[in-house]
This record gives sequence, C-alpha cells and structure tokens, in this order.
Amino acid sequence: MHALVDRLTMASSGLRLPRRTVRIRLTALYSGLFLLAGGALLTITYLLVDRSTSATLVVSRNGGAVIAKPSPGAALPRITDGSATASQLHLARQLLAQSNATRTHDLHQLLVQSTIALAIMAVLAVLLGWLMAGRVLRPLRAMASTTQRITERNLHERLALSGPSDEVKDLADTIDDLLGRLETAFIAQRHFVANASHELRTPLTLDRTLIEVALADPHADADDLRETLQELLVSGEQQERLIDALLTLASSERGLDRQDTIDLAGMAERVVAMHRPDIDAKGLATDITFGPASVSGNGQLVERLIDNLVDNAIRHNVAGGYVDVTTGMDDGHAVVIVANSGPTVPREAVDRLFQPFQRLHDDRSTTHPDGHGLGLSIVRAIAASHGAGLKVQLRPEGGLRVEVHFLPPSTGSGPSRAHQAQHERMPRSPMVKEPVRSDRSP
Repeated sequence: MHALVDRLTMASSGLRLPRRTVRIRLTALYSGLFLLAGGALLTITYLLVDRSTSATLVVSRNGGAVIAKPSPGAALPRITDGSATASQLHLARQLLAQSNATRTHDLHQLLVQSTIALAIMAVLAVLLGWLMAGRVLRPLRAMASTTQRITERNLHERLALSGPSDEVKDLADTIDDLLGRLETAFIAQRHFVANASHELRTPLTLDRTLIEVALADPHADADDLRETLQELLVSGEQQERLIDALLTLASSERGLDRQDTIDLAGMAERVVAMHRPDIDAKGLATDITFGPASVSGNGQLVERLIDNLVDNAIRHNVAGGYVDVTTGMDDGHAVVIVANSGPTVPREAVDRLFQPFQRLHDDRSTTHPDGHGLGLSIVRAIAASHGAGLKVQLRPEGGLRVEVHFLPPSTGSGPSRAHQAQHERMPRSPMVKEPVRSDRSP
C-alpha cells in the first residue's frame, strides 16, 4: 500500500505543471487575444459570404420578372411576355437547388480551410508570443540578475539600463536611486560605527593609562590614588554622557513610540533654568521669550532637543556673548528658536555639523574636549522623528540661529496624516537660509 502511494506521489510530481512565470502568462495572453480576434474575423467573414451568396426565387405575373437568381452575376432567365410556365418554374427550382448545394459546399470549405489557417496561425502566435514576451522581459531578467549580485560590499554598482525611456527604464532608474540611497546610508553607518568606536576607545585607553601609571609608581600615596580615582570618575562621566547620547540618537531615529501633548514654553523654561549656572559662568547675555506653544510627541526627546540646542549655544560661544531662546506659534506651528553668538561658521560646514561625531574644528584635544559632536545630530534626528522642520541661519558676525517648527498637536492617539506627510517631506539636511545680521552685538 505504501509503495502504491509513493508511486502515485512520484507520478503526480512528474506531471506537475511548470511554474507560471510572467513569460508564460504573457504568451497565453497574446495567444488568447489572437484566437479571439481570429475567431471573430472568421465569424464575420462567414456571415458576409453567406449573405452575399444567398439564392432567390422570384415569380411574378408581370412581364420581365426574374424567375431565378442563383448567384450574383449568373445568367438570369426572364419572362419576356406573360407569366411563368410550369417548365420555367421547374427549371428555376432546379437552378435554385443546385445553387444552394454549391453554396453550402463552398461555405463548408471556407469554414474548414479558415479553421485550419486559424490553427496554424495560432501555433505561430504562440511561438511569436513566446519570443516577444522573452524580448520584453529581457531587461527585467538583466535587472534581476544584477540586483541579485549586489550586496553591502558592492552597493556602488548600478543597473544602468539603456534603451528607450519607457516604464522598464523608469523602474531601473528608480532601483538605481534606491541603491544610491542605500549606499549613502551604509556609508554613513560605517562612519558612525567607526567614529563611535574611536570615541569609546579613547576614554578607555585614557583610563587604562591612568591605572597603569598609578600602579607603576611604588611611591604613590593615598592622595595620588585619590587624584587618579577622581580623574577616572570624570572620564567615566564623559563615557556615560557619550553612551546616553548614542542611546538617545538611536531611539530618536527609530521613531516615536508615544504621543503626548507637550508644553514647549514650560519645557524650555526648565531647560534654561538648568543651564543658568553655565550661562552666568561664561558671562552670556540672554533674551528669553516663552510664548505659549504645544506639540505632540515624546516629551523626553523634545526636552533633549531643546537641551542640546541650548547646550550647544552655550558651549560654542564667546565670553560676553549672548544666547536667545524663544518659543511661540508661527503660522499654526509651534516653534522653538535658539540663537547664539560665537565663531563664524562656514556655509559648507553646516550640514556636516548635523552629522554624528562632526565638529566645526577637527582638533579634538584642544577645542571643547568635553564634546562628542553628537548634539546637533541628535537635534536633527529628534526633529525628523517628530516631523518637524529644521532651519538654520548663519550670522555674519558669528554664531547660529536654529529654528525647529513642530506640527500642531494631533487629536488621535497616533500621528496624524498631516504629521506623517510632513515627516516624509522633511529634507534630510537642514535648510540653510541666507546669513542674517542681528541687532545684538556679539
């Protein structure tokens, strides 16, 4: 019994139909359309021939009436005088019967020969359809083959399909654009990993050096060890801030998992109050305007965005400079604006500053050693996750003016359609306006 089942299974697998590929479906479509058109043409031709070859028998008592009309163009017996005689009617009926038999035979031959011709052309249509479908799908096969070869190691390759500007070439160009975006994302990821590894390895190397020096000194006393421990504590705090920044960047790029109504004015006021000692220590003048503004989003991320903007404005400033913080509404959008004096920022460096681990100056040892180059990149990621627009103004006298335009609060539990559309339309790089001159002196 089992052997019989196995044989039946093998037989059924051997009779399995081939995979229904696009080429097979196109061939069947072409052939089916040809058969329908050929059948319709054969039917119309048959009906026209049947109508044009029909025979008639007309008898009239008037002189000159047609007795029989077997077919168009045939000799027509006529009565020149009087009505048709019995012999004439008999002859007419014979001619009519002969004409009908000939017509039936001709129609049958027409139908048989046309069917044979249609069958032959159907076979040719299948072959031509198979060839034409293969020709049409050839670019798609080339695209599939090239795409299968592309991995993360050769994302620089492109389909580069040549030919007329049709739908297939539009698809190939779209895939090339997608590969370009993926290549950019992979390159950015590699740079991010390399920079993160460097940033994390540097303090670890410093910690190891401090410990080795302390252990290698046989005359080290409790004060020396305490000083070493304090340095290790400061280094650990820097590593903690770095890891916290990396986690914030990762969570903001992942998207929002909650939607809360946030009071921007109250949040900005708390952030400025936390940074007040640093502002006073650096002797910075402030112009604070907390206008009412509400947004929907993650409160912790939005607070981190404002905190990073204020921290960046304080850290990259000059003694006796200024920091301005403003919240309010602009054309129905909640806005937070942070402006500061500071060094002159080249226009071409703005986009780089919003990338992870990028600084205005490359010297990491002397210029703000407590910074990791993640502040503005976190601002950018949080703004993108909230569908907010990011605008940057360069000041000729130095410093930046950064504006974050949020969408109005959504009424539902999740992001609104407008919120999602705004997030999709948001540019990947900050929009840099023309330099503006402030009425504040740096």
